[in-house]
Amino acid sequence: MVDLDRVRKRIEGLREEMIALQADLTAIPALAPENGGKGEGEKAERLRAFLNGLKDLEVMDVHAPDSRVPGGYRPNLIVRWPVGMTGASTWVLTHMDVVPPGERSLWVKDPFRLWLEEGKIHGRGVEDNQQAMVASLFALKALQEERLHPPRAVSLALLADEETGSRYGLRHVLEQRPNLFRPSDLILVPDFGDPRGDQIEIAEKGIFWLRIRVRGRQCHASRPQDGINTLRAASHLVVRLDSLPARFSRRDDLFDPPVSTFEPTKKEANVPNINTIPGEDVLYLDCRILPGYELPEVEQAIREIASQIESELGVTIQLDPLQEDAAATPTSPDAPVVCLARQAIREIYGRDPKLVGIGGGTLAAILRREGHQVAAFSRIDRTAHQPNEYCRIENMVGDCQVLAYCFLRSP
Repeated sequence: MVDLDRVRKRIEGLREEMIALQADLTAIPALAPENGGKGEGEKAERLRAFLNGLKDLEVMDVHAPDSRVPGGYRPNLIVRWPVGMTGASTWVLTHMDVVPPGERSLWVKDPFRLWLEEGKIHGRGVEDNQQAMVASLFALKALQEERLHPPRAVSLALLADEETGSRYGLRHVLEQRPNLFRPSDLILVPDFGDPRGDQIEIAEKGIFWLRIRVRGRQCHASRPQDGINTLRAASHLVVRLDSLPARFSRRDDLFDPPVSTFEPTKKEANVPNINTIPGEDVLYLDCRILPGYELPEVEQAIREIASQIESELGVTIQLDPLQEDAAATPTSPDAPVVCLARQAIREIYGRDPKLVGIGGGTLAAILRREGHQVAAFSRIDRTAHQPNEYCRIENMVGDCQVLAYCFLRSP
């Protein structure tokens, strides 16, 4: 406990440095090419500069080739401390990429220039996932400055491409380094949480993303009989999809919400002018499916609804799955990593954490599908992907202390 008290005080003294690193990272728009960006290369170099200021580290690059970005690859940094320490690790996985800011008029200030206000730092990425990334880096730094040695190696994975499916991030790392994670490792993914910091995520729903392309016939809007209006057909389809929750009606109170969800989200532009009936519409569906349902079963149900619309309105509808990740086996409530996370949260936040499942996809789900036991937690206000995203400084410092506890108390 003396060691932990020293580290907690050290972390308190590092908060200004933590804010400064957040500012540097926020100024680098690490957007995927799918979102109009140049990837994570520049951000990885800033993180490498920080790591160069620490001692006794092994830093391994696992680049994922991607011709769409400068340099031709997406960076993944694997950090291990101390060098030469064998055996199991305590892992923290975070991601470098961020989502686009969205409508700029909804932001009070420039989303890529950090600003402070009432104990919060604002900017795109400060909570998702820079809070956790900075917390993990400074937990390691605090242990080094206090000259404390962990009972097992500390390993950090700073990963690309989490926001668009992890093909160039964790999935690539697992393909290239299949033995990187061991069954005896303790794996933490601080990319989920709530304002109290008293939840540990041990399960995730399956994810099924679908692009829906509706084709009809374009014509002048004054002569609708000459065409087939795809906007009307797409609208009918969206309404009919509201029948899916009744078909997949199982409930599981581990999750919030406790049901499968089927949400139409993105819609691509069709015709640019008012007086033309569109001949093609493209929209997207985001499905989060409880364990126990198979994704092909969901796809078949959607195809049946699409076929009804085709028959009634004369369009053709093409369904293209973009992401298909079935729900993984949940982490055991008694897994060592869950027990460790519980102890850390009790010690730092004074709360007895609740075990939950979520619909959002994190890196934890990918590892669970590989058979690993993973705990996801953080103390956040859930402003990710929102305008004026922010991170409470106290939350960042607190999560840093939680991770430092995990490094020091690993069984």
